Amino acid sequence: MHYAVATIILVSGIRDNDTTQCSFEDSLLTSRRDIMPVWIPDEIRLALLVIGCELLWTMESVRPLYRDRPYRWRHALPNLGLTVILILTNIVLSFSSAAGAAYAEHQHFGLLFLVPAPMWVVVAVGVAGLDLFTYLAHVLLHTSRIAWHFHRVHHCDREVDVTTAFRQHPGETVWRIFWQVAAIMVFGIPLWVVVLYLTLSSFNAQLEHANITLNARVDWLLRWFIVTPDMHKAHHSRYQPETDSNYANIFSLWDRLFGTYTARINFRELRYGLEGEG
Repeated sequence: MHYAVATIILVSGIRDNDTTQCSFEDSLLTSRRDIMPVWIPDEIRLALLVIGCELLWTMESVRPLYRDRPYRWRHALPNLGLTVILILTNIVLSFSSAAGAAYAEHQHFGLLFLVPAPMWVVVAVGVAGLDLFTYLAHVLLHTSRIAWHFHRVHHCDREVDVTTAFRQHPGETVWRIFWQVAAIMVFGIPLWVVVLYLTLSSFNAQLEHANITLNARVDWLLRWFIVTPDMHKAHHSRYQPETDSNYANIFSLWDRLFGTYTARINFRELRYGLEGEG
């Protein structure tokens, strides 16, 4: 569950580092030139994410799941303040994922280097592998006492909307990047696939937190493949059995596979936040 626009700063934050890090990135970008798609500039990706957030903010006014929220900006401001911290944390740590991907590429380290693989396999395995490790990182955020101390900041929000996607403690950001690098090393994922995954993850994080309502049949169909807003809202319930479910980031498969899936909840009774707080 990567929540922020800041995740896409991954590449742009590297450019001012030392020449060793630059050489790592250069070797990564050139060694798979034959299969690399067109590299979209960081500024364009960031702009697209901001536009997506604005569109979802507008949709929350048009088709809200919960109405009667006249003080939306008052709720949004603290979350946007945490967004600034999130961006800065990602910039500081941006070199780690790039260096890990460059090392795996240079040393031919990881499962994707065991046999020659076409581009679609690299993309499929890379995106699925990153999403699996993101799921595992999220489960551990709930089961580890230290990690939960950071993650509870995200769950304390009692009015979940698109800005909740940016509500993240810096300690959680460090935790998620650690697991991201672990996935890169295990699978040997190239940097451009990492950036592709983080872009998709950021878009979906905004969508799944948005205070919008979807057609029930559309939601039922989509959640067989991806995490929908209705599916993720169960995870933000203050009822503990629901809080400890629906951990998946992009693909809902992981919750179904590992038995952490909650199918339906009563939105009339749903209360956000944490038990014993507010």
